[in-house]
Amino acid sequence: MMYEQQQHARIDVRKRMERKDSTKEERLETVDLSGMSLEALPISPSLNLGTICNLDLSNNNIQSIPESLIARLLNMVVFDVHSNQLKSLPNSIGCLSKLKVLNVSGNHIEFLPKTIENCRSLEEVNANFNQLRKLPDTIGFELTNLKKLHVNSNKLVFLPSSTSHLTALLILDARLNCLRLLPDDLENLTNLQVLNVSQNFQYLETLPYSIGLLINLVELDVSYNKIKSLPDSMGCLRNLQKLSVEGNPLSSPPMEVVEQGLHVVREYLSEKMNKAEHKSTAQKKKSWVGKLVRYGTFNGNNNNNNNNRKLHEDRQGFSIHEYRSIDGLASPRYMGMFSPRRLFSPRTYFSR
Repeated sequence: MMYEQQQHARIDVRKRMERKDSTKEERLETVDLSGMSLEALPISPSLNLGTICNLDLSNNNIQSIPESLIARLLNMVVFDVHSNQLKSLPNSIGCLSKLKVLNVSGNHIEFLPKTIENCRSLEEVNANFNQLRKLPDTIGFELTNLKKLHVNSNKLVFLPSSTSHLTALLILDARLNCLRLLPDDLENLTNLQVLNVSQNFQYLETLPYSIGLLINLVELDVSYNKIKSLPDSMGCLRNLQKLSVEGNPLSSPPMEVVEQGLHVVREYLSEKMNKAEHKSTAQKKKSWVGKLVRYGTFNGNNNNNNNNRKLHEDRQGFSIHEYRSIDGLASPRYMGMFSPRRLFSPRTYFSR
């Protein structure tokens, strides 16, 4: 049965020529084994796994992938195993240094192996419709080329703080999870264009202030959460073209403002931010004036007797009431107190 499956496998070989030393050529292959109801991998021993650049095992019933198999796919660029029965990925996936696209959606995976951080060429990860509870803590420090991260329809409670280091990220889709908050320092995602954290329902209540610093954000979907107010900083999102906030108990901005369109929402938040800034500046000035008056740097009216009396009382705290000339301490009467004989004598001359 396995032999027959091997014989009927749809293997589409696409030749790519790579010059080595100007004389040698290497053939890279695309192997398509999708939709064959496979429960195991029917890889022929005669097939050189090192020449596979695209392996499609999607829409099968595969439950596990051997560690040894992955470790031999050193030239693989695209790996598609979506819609299978996988519960985990092998740790050897970290050997795929050339991997750019990984599709593991539609499985039962709870955790991505930490070794995935070694796949530094990754540009797209699709892990939708799994059982993911968390992502590797340091994923953002290593996958600096990642452009698309799809993790919707999982059980994620939070995104690791290192997510903010994915500076090449264009799309972040984390809807339909259990997210309670987003990383605070999102401002580093300067290339992010699409952010979708909708349908976290009763869990997500606030958005970080840094969301207003995503200067290239074009589309933002925060619908169907428990968000009561949008950060004022969102008034700075000049490139934003689509904003979805329905299904939230919004009070700021009120729904009558939201219904008037994105430009009105942006103006509302911008005006609110400016008012808050002016108020904060006024409070700072007031507090500084008070300090200046207290310490006599500025007292408003130099002829005010009460102020002058208060200033005199404050200054008294720093005055020296008894002034003694240093000449007196240098007299023979006092010099004798510091003689070596007196200092090292067993008698206590300073007890009086």
